[in-house]
Amino acid sequence: MCRSLPLIGAISAGNCVVLKSSPKAPATSEVIEKIVNNTFQKEYVAFFQGHRDVNQTLLENKFDYIFFTGSPSMGKIVMEGAAKHLTPVTLELGGKSPCIIESDANIKIAARRIIWGKTLNSGQTCVAPDYLLVHKDIRENLLLELQNSITEMYGENPKDSPDYPRIISLAATTRLASYLKEGKILLGGDYDLDDNYIAPTVIGEVSEESAIMQDEIFGPIFPLIEYSDIKEVITFVNNREKPLALYYFTNDKKKAKQVLSETSSGGACINDTIVHVGSHKLPFGGVGNSGMGRYHGKFSFDTFSHQKSVVFSSGKIDIKLKYPPYKDKYENYRDMLTKF
Repeated sequence: MCRSLPLIGAISAGNCVVLKSSPKAPATSEVIEKIVNNTFQKEYVAFFQGHRDVNQTLLENKFDYIFFTGSPSMGKIVMEGAAKHLTPVTLELGGKSPCIIESDANIKIAARRIIWGKTLNSGQTCVAPDYLLVHKDIRENLLLELQNSITEMYGENPKDSPDYPRIISLAATTRLASYLKEGKILLGGDYDLDDNYIAPTVIGEVSEESAIMQDEIFGPIFPLIEYSDIKEVITFVNNREKPLALYYFTNDKKKAKQVLSETSSGGACINDTIVHVGSHKLPFGGVGNSGMGRYHGKFSFDTFSHQKSVVFSSGKIDIKLKYPPYKDKYENYRDMLTKF
């Protein structure tokens, strides 16, 4: 089970592939199926659509390797099925990726890059910045610049912008709309269930126990939490599941190094969001609850390859040191070497 980037890595490494798409994006699945069927013979790449019953049927088969992208809950099911055959896996599972804004950050640039990262596909990416950890001294300035960035990119009403995407389904839109009741709306807050529209939104005064702070949001909504000291942030992040990505905006290289060394995440960006995923020279993957394994570029090739150790020994010369009997062998060998 994989998608386009892992598919390229698997084929280039000489594998045949069973490709299973998500039922949550039926139109996209149909396009991918047409491309795959027009490009590959089915004995090399077989494409399947369907729901969890199809997943279960596939997992009953013995594969050499399984690659899965999805939620941690589904990842556990995939890993359980793979374990029955001792099949190795790569799991790319997402999670709640923190976005930290320090008091010394360039607020205008930070806001622009944060809004771009959060509204890319309306936040429906596995590495979207999930929640904001904002130094209390810059809270109001950041909110102002976030709004300016939204207006700059999508106009006064993002709903009318041809560049602002919609949520994938009514169920997903309804789930996101329910989060809007969990705190105080600081920016945005508009939604339209009939149009699968959720405006870019920032929510304050959210509880750590609230639903929006438990699951990956996967939408254009930001819970905002204030902090006073970077140590608070490190503790907060470390008390939660390990994220797929971590974003930190600061001009203090010492603090950046501290955050990177004292937290654990699949990947990270300093003074940017998401761009680390775009380089084929960097490995991409999760850690802990956000997944295991890595891919992109040659890392995909390596993931779907078995690096086999092979030794060719000479058939003409045979040194008997390794064979028994071993009594006095070392001493005799040492004495022989001392003569040279």
